[in-house]
Amino acid sequence: MIRDSDMMKLALAQAEKAGEEGEVPIGALLLTAEGDILSAAHNQTIGRSDPTAHAEILVLRDAARKLGNYRLLNTTLCVTIEPCLMCMGAIIHARVSKLVFGVKDPKWGAGGSLYDFPNDPRLNHRVDVVHGVCEAECRGLIQNFFRARRKNIARNRIMP
Repeated sequence: MIRDSDMMKLALAQAEKAGEEGEVPIGALLLTAEGDILSAAHNQTIGRSDPTAHAEILVLRDAARKLGNYRLLNTTLCVTIEPCLMCMGAIIHARVSKLVFGVKDPKWGAGGSLYDFPNDPRLNHRVDVVHGVCEAECRGLIQNFFRARRKNIARNRIMP
């Protein structure tokens, strides 16, 4: 069985691809109960001109297509940042069993930070959540990306 930290290293590699493409560096992968990778992706909202092209959504779509079923039972989703409202809703609808993420997102997170969808008793599916896996690496990647972006914006304002 693949360890959570090993999964996260693969998700981080996807996140780095996103950053190289100018996308917010978030990566995700979906695994079977046996630990086989069904799908891996990174954010592509800018490149696809699609506000729903988050890494989580892309892996869910790809895996569902491969399996021929929108229900992704007995799967584990690993993502570098806590999923947002949209993504957490899709995770629950897809019946993903386990969510592993690196760093909490207090502004958008729906996996326990801002909202706690996985444990909401009003919903008909529960997702086991593990957070803080490779947290420093996940946090550093996203912070460095936005730090560089802010520096570029500031530099472009000063130049004539």
